[in-house]
Amino acid sequence: MSGGIQDVRAEDITAIHTESGIRIKTAVGRGGYGKDIYVQRMTMHTMKWTFWMTGNYGSHADKNYDPNALPEIKGINYRDMVADEVTMAGNLEGISNDQFTGICIANVTISMAAKSKKQPWTCSDVEGITSGVTPKPCNLLPDQGPEKITTTCEFPTETLPIDMLELKKCTSSIKLP
Repeated sequence: MSGGIQDVRAEDITAIHTESGIRIKTAVGRGGYGKDIYVQRMTMHTMKWTFWMTGNYGSHADKNYDPNALPEIKGINYRDMVADEVTMAGNLEGISNDQFTGICIANVTISMAAKSKKQPWTCSDVEGITSGVTPKPCNLLPDQGPEKITTTCEFPTETLPIDMLELKKCTSSIKLP
């Protein structure tokens, strides 16, 4: 199975009592891509994971999938977020020899729940940068300070084709006897 999603922008979101705030899932054999995904100004309340990415999602739609097809996950940007009552800040698991790259997390404050995990972040096979993230992310996402984040991880301002979509309205009336 292949395909992809790119140029995703989401903003001004509130999530309450969800399993995860933002989840990206894929697996070896799926191929395809997920890239240039931007989320900003999100508020999250009471959940297991704030950020959850996995390259080990075991489900395949087709039993004849190509086991050598690797997905491309890159350019994932999260900024200006607040979360409370979270069990685990982040569980970011890429694919061995096929890292998820270009992850940027900036200005994010996560308050852990009373029954949270001792280690708020787990990361493997991912690469990226952070700035102003609490609790401190894993070593694979080092803090680069606000200067580098401002130039590399800004929410895009250019217009996408979907922004030009004009919804048409139709009306009708029924003549009653």
